[in-house]
This record gives sequence, C-alpha cells and structure tokens, in this order.
Amino acid sequence: MKIKTFDKQIWLIIGIILVAFNLRPSITAVGPLIGSIRDELAISNGMAGMLTTLPLLAFAVLSAIAPRIGLKIGNGLAILIGIAVLALGILIRSVEMLMTLFAGTALIGIGVAICNVLLPGIVKQKFPAKIGLLTGLYSISMSGFAAIGSGVSFPLAQTFDSGWQGSLMIWALLSTLAFIAWLPHSKIEKSGINIPKIDIKNSPLFRSRLAWQVTIFMGMQSFMFYCLVAWLPEILQSRGMEPSTAGWMLSWMQIVGLPSTFLTPILAGRMRSQRRIVLTIGFFYLIGLAGLQFGAGLPLLTVSTAIIGLAQGSSISLALTLLSLRAASSAQAANLSGMAQSIGYFLAAIGPITIGFLFDLTGSWVLPIAIFASVVVAMIFAGVGAGKNEYVPEARRTESA
Repeated sequence: MKIKTFDKQIWLIIGIILVAFNLRPSITAVGPLIGSIRDELAISNGMAGMLTTLPLLAFAVLSAIAPRIGLKIGNGLAILIGIAVLALGILIRSVEMLMTLFAGTALIGIGVAICNVLLPGIVKQKFPAKIGLLTGLYSISMSGFAAIGSGVSFPLAQTFDSGWQGSLMIWALLSTLAFIAWLPHSKIEKSGINIPKIDIKNSPLFRSRLAWQVTIFMGMQSFMFYCLVAWLPEILQSRGMEPSTAGWMLSWMQIVGLPSTFLTPILAGRMRSQRRIVLTIGFFYLIGLAGLQFGAGLPLLTVSTAIIGLAQGSSISLALTLLSLRAASSAQAANLSGMAQSIGYFLAAIGPITIGFLFDLTGSWVLPIAIFASVVVAMIFAGVGAGKNEYVPEARRTESA
C-alpha cells in the first residue's frame, strides 16, 4: 500500500512539473520576436506591449475566479481544462491576423492563470511537509522552460518558413504532453476551498495588511519579470546587440536565475522570517539595473543581466512560496493565491504596455529603467512586511452556489 501511494505521489509530481513547463514559454517566447511581429503587422511599440499585457489581464481576472472553478469541479479537472485552453490559445495566436494574435494571447493567459492559482493549493494539500521542495521544483521547471522559450524563439523563427508564427506554434506540442500527463490527476478531490470574496468591506483578506503586502510583492516582481521579458531584447538591441544575441541574453537572464529559483523556496521554508531574502533580492536587482542603465559593451551587459536574473529567479519563487507560508491551510493558500495573483497581475499588467508607450514617447530607455528601479524599491518595502512570520486571516465560509 505504501509503495502504491509512493507511486501516485511520484506521478503527481511529474504531472505538476509538466504543467509548470507550460506556464511561461508561450509568453517569454514573444519578447525576442516582438520586433518582427511589430514590423510585419505594422503596430506600435505600445500595441506590441499588449502581447505581454493581455495574459497579465487574463491572470488578474481569472486568478479571482480560479478558486471558485476548483471548488465547483475539483482542482485536478480545472487544471486539465486550463492546459487545454492554453493549447488552443497557442494555435489561434499563430494565425497571421491581428485579431487572432490577440484573441489567442488572451486564451493563453486564461489557461495559465487557472494553473498558476491552483497549483500552490495542490502542493499545500498533497505535500504539506514538502512545500519548499515542491515549490522549488515547479518554480525551476517553470523558469527553465521560460528561459528556453526566450532563447530558441528567434532561431526557430528563422528556421521555419512561417517565421514567428511557426516559432510560437511549437509550444502547443508541450501543452499537449502536459494534458496527457495530467489526465490521471484530473479527479483530484476538491480541497474545501472557501470562495474568496472580492469585496473590500467584507473579506478578511482584503482587510489584512499582511495579505496586501504579499499581493504587492507578487505584483511588483511580476511587473519586473514581464516588462523585462517583453523589452529586454529591445533594450539590448539599442545598445548595439544583434536580435539573436539579445534573445539569448533574455534566455541567459533566466538560466542564471534557475539556482536561486530552486534554492530560495527551500531556504525560505526553513526560516521564520524571509526579510533577509527580500533585502538580498532588492540589492541584486538595483545593482543589475544600474549596470543596464549606465553600462556598455557585451561583458558588462552580460554580467548586469546575470545579476538581474539571480534577483528575478529568487523573487518569483519567493512570491509563490509566500502564498503557502503565509497561509495555515490549503483553503487559505488558494484564497491568498487568488487575491495576490488577481490584484498583483493587474499591477503587473500596467508594465509592458506603459513601458512601450514611454519608449514611443521618449525614444530612450533611460526613463523606463528608472521606473524599474522604483518598482524594485516598492517590492522591497512590501516584501519586508510579507516576510513576517504570521498567517493571513481565514476567509469566511461561503455558499458554493
């Protein structure tokens, strides 16, 4: 019986990892191609920024709804549906039309959002003693394929006759594999999730300072991640890099961050307070941004990008870990995840399109990088509070209807 239970756990871990593989590359693959897409479809930089902003808006809306979906049909089936919607979105986005480009991108955001919110709850429910380890595994899986997506997208576009469309379509194969792997787990039981109230007056989470600190930390680190995914290749090209090299630099940023992505949740899970981790992340971010702002030449820009990658990898996995560490139960974890990712992604969604418009307006990356530094400072202040060893309040029991 123990062996059978162990086998089920192994297959569930494999399923979680394969789902995590799909949560970023369909988005990070866009950054190195954004210039080609912009030129071919004759759109502005601000409009091109919508290719990253749309998934974030979908994350924001669906993050509040996903716990309700999990309550109604079960977390396992909800994630299966999320993967199917993601695959459909990838295929639709790859059609060379402006309407399908944005419609498919929105579907990608919906599919990813469902999985984003419900995976932490499943980890909390199924592996309560291994939260740090499992969060590290799926975080590094997510970040690893995000890096691969950034690195291979431009070379693939040059390889395929269909160009950027074929490069973006290739990720449907990975989501199909995840769909097949998750089928045995689609009957994971409902976890008794309380439906989060999106009501500031009545919801305990919305009255919790700690919940807001976790939410702002999530939003600010997401702002940084998606802005850099969208615009780092363009920033580096403005410094004289070739498009293919700039694409690999985006991949390099994410690859360098993989060790910190994996180790941060494990370290955070062993600490009563995560404040020192937050301060370290902020220090590395600011040093890296300074190099990006004032540096020139491939060596310095490579080092600066690597330093940003270390901070980014750590901040992503710490944000996910805080969703579990600041919750006393899987229900709290799911509700906090819904709030933090919903509002946090609304904050992040402002980023890519705003940065694109600012570049259109000023023709320079000086102001956008200064804004990045300001966002990092806000993230530090929120993270210091979110790292406090406390639990958010339990959400009220609500009707499932």
